[in-house]
Amino acid sequence: MKNILLKIAYDGSGFHGWQRQPDQRTVQGTLEEALEHIIGAPITLEGTSRTDAGVHALGQCATMRGDFGIPAARIPIAANNILQDIAILSAEEKPEGFHARFGAVGKTYVYRFAVAPRGDIFLRNYACLLAKAPNIGKMSEAAKHIEGTHDFASFQAAGGAERETTVRTIFDVRIKEGAGTDPAGGVYETVIAEVAGDGFLYNMVRIIAGTLLEAGYERIAPKETAGIIAAKSRALAGPTMPPQGLYLKEVYFDDDALTAYRNMHSEPHETLNRCTSTMTR
Repeated sequence: MKNILLKIAYDGSGFHGWQRQPDQRTVQGTLEEALEHIIGAPITLEGTSRTDAGVHALGQCATMRGDFGIPAARIPIAANNILQDIAILSAEEKPEGFHARFGAVGKTYVYRFAVAPRGDIFLRNYACLLAKAPNIGKMSEAAKHIEGTHDFASFQAAGGAERETTVRTIFDVRIKEGAGTDPAGGVYETVIAEVAGDGFLYNMVRIIAGTLLEAGYERIAPKETAGIIAAKSRALAGPTMPPQGLYLKEVYFDDDALTAYRNMHSEPHETLNRCTSTMTR
């Protein structure tokens, strides 16, 4: 019995989320159909994260088990000839007990804002469009209060699966500013919030992004973020940002990978971190 770990990227615009649903086009369902065609047997994928409709992935992961002859290295080549808005980036055999969901020790998400007209047809599915630029310094100040181990009940939306605890550890929150160019040649500013942690509640990153934006528009003082966390009240946190700005960037399965990420981001926060951003299609 083989146990294969897949690393997957997808454009979430045309999907009703990750999880298989009757009569809905989902990432899991589309992938399973393609893999079954290649392997010639039913396949069930176990994903690390059940991303919502419209959410994208740069590094989603999933495991599949079965008795099939195709080598792991050939799976991405064969599948990507069939798939369109999904790409399998890699496939590797793992030990029998490895599981993509329960084996994850951390994840990184990014939330992307674009300062552009709200009717921009090239950006509307890949970023949250803003009419004016927020104050990056204020967003970075607020981000510092989110880092650490806290009860994040204020950052959990209703409707998700009930969790045993709402305590999570956020290793790092970074605010990055850059610029991008759309396919029509339009230039726009970008603001990206990158959040890494050991786990996330339902819509937690989108609510963090909304709270940081409130600080960026100076509707709340950055230091108020600590009080919002302490209050454990969803009513006090910022709005849940739209799904199209959210990307699952990376999943970590061992402490070495997580330590490497934390070491890479261990330098002190700067008021402004700059990066060049291009639109992910």
